[in-house]
Amino acid sequence: MYNSSNHERTISAEPSPAMIGRQQRTILQSRKKEEVSHREESLLTAEIPPKPLTTHLNTFIVLLNLSSIALWYLDPAGDLRVWNMAATETQLMLSVGLIEKDVNGDTLWVWCYPSVGSDLRQVLLSKCCLTQDGRDFHTFVFGQFCRTWYYITTVEAQEPTALIKVTHFSIVVTAKDFNPEKYAALSRILCRMYIKHGSPVKMMEAYVTVLTKGICQSDENGSFLIKDYDVRKAYLAGSLKDVVSQFGLETIILYTAVMLKKRIVVHHPRVEALLEFTRVLPTLAWHRKDWSILHPYVHLTDTELEDLKKCPGYIAGFVDPEVCNRSDLFDVYVNLPDSVITVSQSAKEAMAMGKLHKDIGHLIVQSAEDTEGSDSQVIKDISVKTKEILANLVSLSGECEDSKITLEGLKQHHFPPATENFLFHLAAAEQLLRI
Repeated sequence: MYNSSNHERTISAEPSPAMIGRQQRTILQSRKKEEVSHREESLLTAEIPPKPLTTHLNTFIVLLNLSSIALWYLDPAGDLRVWNMAATETQLMLSVGLIEKDVNGDTLWVWCYPSVGSDLRQVLLSKCCLTQDGRDFHTFVFGQFCRTWYYITTVEAQEPTALIKVTHFSIVVTAKDFNPEKYAALSRILCRMYIKHGSPVKMMEAYVTVLTKGICQSDENGSFLIKDYDVRKAYLAGSLKDVVSQFGLETIILYTAVMLKKRIVVHHPRVEALLEFTRVLPTLAWHRKDWSILHPYVHLTDTELEDLKKCPGYIAGFVDPEVCNRSDLFDVYVNLPDSVITVSQSAKEAMAMGKLHKDIGHLIVQSAEDTEGSDSQVIKDISVKTKEILANLVSLSGECEDSKITLEGLKQHHFPPATENFLFHLAAAEQLLRI
């Protein structure tokens, strides 16, 4: 409903009987209060069959703390049970939120379950296109802040809808994992629910159902099955062939920077182009399968830059062209619209190229130009070469004290200077260097 004095929309949704079971919960609290205190520890550690959401379920309560989410429920016999879901894949989800833009042009964060910290909330508002006056409309964006992934889906509130005085809204899902396709699919279902019902209660029901069962199914709003979204599919969703097609042999600069855990900054005025390009780069070091280095959508704000600088190496995307002047933020700068890669002065020594780099570069280009080969095959070809290099590095470390490589030890093998330099910095990146 709306407060006519300030046009601020306030959502006040009383939980439905299906969600909380008001009468049963009252009985539960009075009947089990003393019993729970004695049984809580044993129940939390007990193995309970994953059947809390059945036709016999009348009441459940979600309890959250920093380490786990547990579902308390009444079984068919009326006994209190706890289903601990800490080890399940659904535990990767952290929260769902709602941002609205009303007919007056005001954009507000109106609802969240269970909670979002103030710093993260401000970042999420800044990423939502509804708060960016006069800028492009982005249906889906994602990024990372303080080791939390966020996924923002924005839609127009078109008729027919139960929403009143709302022109657009965004569903914001936060999670521990990188999987844009998974959370885009879930958000689309939540959007359809909100358009139809105009209340976040249905969204919360769907969110909790995904938490507890890994599935959200509806004839009218579509189905979502969490097991359909393997994280490896998310890793392989981008096109490494497109990257190589754009940069050719200079892709070796990106490969070297990722392998050495350097700071890579990518600029493009379109956020969609940033997301598509940056998500591919971690595949250049497939043996790590580490997408935590990816920060695809960053603004030049103190809060975000402070968080970014905590990472020793990263791949960060910026829409602000002023980032090209922030040499303190990067070792390698990628001007995506102009297809230009620049190595900073401070990183040139570590990034020096030699015959080894030339050979790897040609391998990458040849693999990418194979019309019969897939993106996965390109990644595999690069990975095989990388494993060969790492195997040699491990072999060298085995000759050294404590299995740690030293510069003196490398010099004894009389490698070409560029190869020696690369292996030295790669040993540091792989924690094989004696410090």
